[in-house]
Amino acid sequence: MKKVQQFVKAKAGILGLACLIALSFSSCLKDNNDTYVAPPAALVSIVNALPGSQPVDVYFDQNIANTYSINYGNGQDYARAYTGKRTFTYYTSGTRQQIKSDTATLAADKFYTTYLTGTTAQPEILVVKDTLVRPATGKASIRLVNVSAGTPAVNLVIRGGATLATSKAYKGVSGFVAVAGNTTYTLDIVQAGTSTVLTSITNVNLKNDSVYTVWLRGVTTATDANKLTAGIQTNAYYY
Repeated sequence: MKKVQQFVKAKAGILGLACLIALSFSSCLKDNNDTYVAPPAALVSIVNALPGSQPVDVYFDQNIANTYSINYGNGQDYARAYTGKRTFTYYTSGTRQQIKSDTATLAADKFYTTYLTGTTAQPEILVVKDTLVRPATGKASIRLVNVSAGTPAVNLVIRGGATLATSKAYKGVSGFVAVAGNTTYTLDIVQAGTSTVLTSITNVNLKNDSVYTVWLRGVTTATDANKLTAGIQTNAYYY
């Protein structure tokens, strides 16, 4: 069985989100025989990766998708969304002040993450398909998403070990790769072509049968809450 969840973890001093929910594609639409029919649906998680942004609300077409305001560096678990071409719109929370709007086509029974990214002067939306496949026995799966505008291409490296993703520029997404599960790692974001560590996630335990995304956000020149930071999202675990 699979559960999907999101755990957005940032470095010290940055509030993270830890929330676990069991999700299904079921719904409560009746047919003429009084049985319930599930319409086609996708699942979409939401991440606010726009440095300097206020808390945001997110709408899928005319329907609000978040259940609480999403601060910069935080996110919300997968929510059901109707399939087909959908319009994603980010607003400053509690207002109709639009930050950015864009469209994406969602397929039935698929998982996605939408990132608000870019800069406050030029915000962007990145929609990434989350291909969630159970890792092999004793393994976890992990990938890298670079949503840090202006950052050079980066690698994701296990400190003292393997390189998990290479040369991912802004809005670049690596494939999922397998690593040993139930193991604690330090994961370094390294500037591609160099040995320069830009930021790290320390003491992260990757569990067996789990699927993770490391996401890079922030500004390379900042020293405040908008500084370059890597977070980790637990997309799913299997049991």
